[in-house]
Amino acid sequence: MHNPIGVISDGFQTELWESLRLAGNLNVEGVQIYAVSGEMDPGTIDNDTKKRLKEELLSNNLSISALCGDLGGHGFQDKRQNAQKIDKSKRILELAVELGTPVVTTHIGIIPEEKNEIYETMLEACEELGTFASSLNAYFAIETGPEPATRLKTFLDEQSTKGVSVNFDPGNMVMVTGDDPVQGVYTLKDYIVHTHAKDGRKLGPVDPRDVYGALGYKSMNHDVIAEMVESGTGFRETPFGEGAVEFDSYFQALKDIGYDGYLIVEREAGTNAYENIKQAVQFLQARKTV
Repeated sequence: MHNPIGVISDGFQTELWESLRLAGNLNVEGVQIYAVSGEMDPGTIDNDTKKRLKEELLSNNLSISALCGDLGGHGFQDKRQNAQKIDKSKRILELAVELGTPVVTTHIGIIPEEKNEIYETMLEACEELGTFASSLNAYFAIETGPEPATRLKTFLDEQSTKGVSVNFDPGNMVMVTGDDPVQGVYTLKDYIVHTHAKDGRKLGPVDPRDVYGALGYKSMNHDVIAEMVESGTGFRETPFGEGAVEFDSYFQALKDIGYDGYLIVEREAGTNAYENIKQAVQFLQARKTV
């Protein structure tokens, strides 16, 4: 396994500049940064912030693996909100390319089993975003977890471009749908452009709507998700190697499909964010020599 390793800056639960220094301390190659609000909001970010970001990345030997452009709510299920969300997503894609990464990751909402009105609304939004991303030689990458890999592939196969692709998260798959991430890699092999590294276990029945929200049900909230992975209600995020992800087989699958991109640690549970992330990074680093 020779993929570059990185972390999500927000995972350290501190401000951006300190999180970049902490990432540098762990000797990782990359960092994923939220770019929805605050100083990284594409609508308000200024040249001084961009300049400082490039300096901090350079001094800590880091590259940006992706920006996170997750707008929460119901993803792109609500046609009334989509024009605003699509515009914001386009601005995040433009910022990503300006900062040197072609990838923006997101949740789009749970893809329905039936090709109903919500399905068509999501498809239309993703078609517009995929076309725009392709015009920038970039990717708007859907994170796995809310639905089985086969359903996600069917949805992606209907797009006219691969501008909408996949941010593969094996932990989400085993915790929520109970899907097999190894088979999921082969199923989604044509679309994977970025990955999150995470481990966990499914403890009982899980309604994906309780985790990711759905139109007419409730909105997705990252704070609520963090509480769920910590409390172990239905599922639990675990330290790497203690969950249901068979990492050796998973890494072999990524190798088999030719994926040579980032493995980005995402840890949302535990009381000591830095130590939790450090354990995960060391787990991955130990396998780089294998």
